[in-house]
Amino acid sequence: MQARRPAPAGPVVAAFLMTLSSAFGQTYFIALFAPWLKAELGLTDGTFGGLYTLANVASAAVLIWAGGLADRFRIRWLAVVVLLGLAVCCAAMASNTSVILLLPILFGLRLFGQGSLGHLSMTGVGRWYERRRGRMMSLAVLGLPASEAALPIVAVALIGTLGWRPTWLVAAAALCLVSVPLVLVFLRNEPPTQRISRNFATERRHGQWTRAEVLRRPEFFLLLSGVIAPSFVMTAVFFHQVYLVEVKGWTLDWFVSWFPAFAGVSVLAALLTGAIIDRLDARRLLPLFLLPMAGGVLVLCLFDSRYAVPAFMVLGAITNGSAKTLLGAIWAELFGTRHLGAIRSLAFGVQVFASALAPGLIGVLLDLGVSLELQYLAMSIYATAASLTLWLLLPSLYRLSPS
Repeated sequence: MQARRPAPAGPVVAAFLMTLSSAFGQTYFIALFAPWLKAELGLTDGTFGGLYTLANVASAAVLIWAGGLADRFRIRWLAVVVLLGLAVCCAAMASNTSVILLLPILFGLRLFGQGSLGHLSMTGVGRWYERRRGRMMSLAVLGLPASEAALPIVAVALIGTLGWRPTWLVAAAALCLVSVPLVLVFLRNEPPTQRISRNFATERRHGQWTRAEVLRRPEFFLLLSGVIAPSFVMTAVFFHQVYLVEVKGWTLDWFVSWFPAFAGVSVLAALLTGAIIDRLDARRLLPLFLLPMAGGVLVLCLFDSRYAVPAFMVLGAITNGSAKTLLGAIWAELFGTRHLGAIRSLAFGVQVFASALAPGLIGVLLDLGVSLELQYLAMSIYATAASLTLWLLLPSLYRLSPS
């Protein structure tokens, strides 16, 4: 019997580099520069937040439209274009002195960084690997916690040494001189993109769904109801963390001191989820992955003890880490890989919309007198109801893709 060939490592390393490089368009990195942007451009907190929300929504809309390009062109070359586009936006941020130009710059950072690089890396791994898709997906998403652990420290040090504008130039240089060459090297043997057939009926019989077919299935929208929950809930909690600690009588230092634990548990959850997916399949985990987060938010709702923070961080991290791997694999498992870019970009765009909606909606409800604890209770109930919905949906999901 011929020995099974190991999965090539190059593509997953390239995917890791893409998720790592997306850091320059992530909220936690851009937020580091908020004090200087607001001071030099004369922005209020509300104005800056409004521009950022608008940029988020616009980038999600464009990603839904452009995500299908990953089905037509090599991801290697798309990644190069996106990395260079992100570098241009970083350089533009370094020299910008106009409020008018800040919106398109933020739009570009979010579209190229947070949106496109993550989409390309997950679409690529879903297409390149089949037998070990879960493990490879869990390795690719580790670029996110790696950047979260290291980049803020490096950025703060550079801001203190060089200033905030030169720090953006360093980011642009790193993308051009490090990320682009390495992605080209590790994807030099990328498998060719399959030609998209116009015989949709034949593709459907072989488990290759088009986005139009997926949009006609109610199962897809029921699935989305659970998929968006982590994006909304975790963004809502972390964005309003200052208000939370004030209401509970904790300190912000105590809250943020548990972020390393959050990152560590997220990594472990992502790796464990990948191994489970390869042994079973992604669908079996769908009814379970939201329950830890539901429990963590319920703890924040019911308890004023400072130890509610580590409980939430650990439980939330289990959902956060498992979701990154699970939601990277589920679309390929259900609908095939031929149109994976178009389908995944639609789902990812909806997640971005949910994360953009969360800060504003929570703030409006607080202004209307709806307590944070009551909102957390609603989030916990929603996540639990979504888990039940996903469990009831399982038979239909297996009929969609029996393989």
